[in-house]
Amino acid sequence: MPKITFIGAGSAVFTRNLLGDILTYPELDGSRICLMDIDEGRLKVVDALANKMVVQRKSHATVESTTDRREALRDADYVIITIQVGGLDAYEMDIEIPRKYGVEQCVGDTLNPGGVFRGLRHLAVIEEVARELEEVSPNALILQYTNPMAIICWALAKTSSVRSVGLCHSVQGTSKQLARYVGAPYDEVTYWVAGINHVAWFLRFEWNGQDAYPILRERMEDPAIYGEEPTRFDLMRHFGYFVTESSGHASEYYPYFRRSQQEIEGLVQKFTDPKNAWFDFGRTGGYLRHCLEERDRYYPDIERQLADGVEIPIKRSDEYGAGIMHSIETNTPRHINGNVMNTGLITNLPDGCCVEVPCLVDRTGINPCHVGMLPPAVANVTRRNVDVQELAVLGHVHRDRELIRQAIKLDPLTSAVCTLEQIDAMTNEMFEAQARWLPQFTGGLIAAPAGGPGTGG
Repeated sequence: MPKITFIGAGSAVFTRNLLGDILTYPELDGSRICLMDIDEGRLKVVDALANKMVVQRKSHATVESTTDRREALRDADYVIITIQVGGLDAYEMDIEIPRKYGVEQCVGDTLNPGGVFRGLRHLAVIEEVARELEEVSPNALILQYTNPMAIICWALAKTSSVRSVGLCHSVQGTSKQLARYVGAPYDEVTYWVAGINHVAWFLRFEWNGQDAYPILRERMEDPAIYGEEPTRFDLMRHFGYFVTESSGHASEYYPYFRRSQQEIEGLVQKFTDPKNAWFDFGRTGGYLRHCLEERDRYYPDIERQLADGVEIPIKRSDEYGAGIMHSIETNTPRHINGNVMNTGLITNLPDGCCVEVPCLVDRTGINPCHVGMLPPAVANVTRRNVDVQELAVLGHVHRDRELIRQAIKLDPLTSAVCTLEQIDAMTNEMFEAQARWLPQFTGGLIAAPAGGPGTGG
């Protein structure tokens, strides 16, 4: 049975959910689960949680925990990465420093100055993880969940020979939303989605084999439905297709929605769905506030589940990770959307960039599907994000601060609100503030990752 290693296992909710997925597959019973984090307190809690889940499920899986990353990686078949380097202290800098310069990020973990620096912090660790895997488990498969997905996966592919795939739940969640909007049972819809992570497009969305976009466009005129996803419906209205990331988050990736407080308030007023409240309806730092509020409940909730007589809910989630392991171990074909390198898969996005495309999984591994050309306008609005990602990756690979400054100068939101000189000043300030987490630019070392809330793709 496989050895499955969690790097950043202190991200307890994510670890609980992914382990729960693994335990729902009888064919994975008996797997060796290895939990790794640098925070011994968190690791102790997660170890107790995992062992209770195994006992509750009557599973033959074994659980081990360690703060020694190299030993955790030794003989691993699958490595799940869910880290958050710098935790909420670094994340707050990602939001507040750009805000001083007029860059109003709602989430700031994928693009924009926040996403670029989050990527650099994580790559300082993930590059080391990959290097150790090359030495102790060269045939392992990395299941990469940490944001910014595209920047990390692209840099990982450029710097390591270890196999990897980036995994997110945007496609699964959005497909269920669209089925609800058109009134279709979920098992009657099919879709074909491609682009890049968080900017992937439903190129086809069908109900019983018939194009469901006409119904979706009709439903969009209902203010209650439009108010659930105003950014995404506006993008569909102007570019023709529905995109995978939620409206508050998606509003950061384009130069149209967040150029001033007046525009942000206008976006906020369009929301009618209280489920979006955790983003504070798109206001700046909405997800950071959510994480800060959750911090005090995060581990107490887990500890309550550890009490005697309390049963931990174990059910299969929409995450792809456990299904991928099941398909590879049993040769069961499965369709996912994965983040992989563009080897001619999307012909009007740059070769070698990180794309999110349909993939088939079986014993041979992750097999990406050829998509061809995206619609021209969709390709061009997507490419603006790819250009930022490319320079961020090159900046990390070559340890070149000027490339990082140039990456942020190309960012759609930042370039809509800042002068070139302001972007230089902002980027320099972020380098100085986050120097402790950026050893590739300072010559220092980071020993290992830490888990925490808000790490997933």
